[in-house]
Amino acid sequence: MITRISTTEAANNLIDELKKTHGELMFHQSGGCCDGSAPMCYPAGEFYLGNADVEVGNAHGVPFYMSASQFTYWEHTHLILDAITGTGGQFSLERPTGLRFLIRSRLYTDEEWEYLKKNPVKKCG
Repeated sequence: MITRISTTEAANNLIDELKKTHGELMFHQSGGCCDGSAPMCYPAGEFYLGNADVEVGNAHGVPFYMSASQFTYWEHTHLILDAITGTGGQFSLERPTGLRFLIRSRLYTDEEWEYLKKNPVKKCG
């Protein structure tokens, strides 16, 4: 199955840990400002989504969103959510764990891109 986002084992382990503490989660890809361009993890529903956001897919069962304008820059890349040693974004749930979420990426193959052009992301709001 062709997806727009996948996760590493390290990210899956951190997501599982955060779910035990905080319940259902959601991600929103930060577009800059205070935390640079970091994937931010929140309790489900704690980040307001609007017409300017799109749902990219699910990261280990957790919905992953970003702004539509940012997605236009990233739409040709498959996102890979990873977790590494470090300090998470100041509002992101992983901050006190000693780990932080990180996005890695790769370009889609021609075949993947043809499929994805026919299956666009969902707009929020």
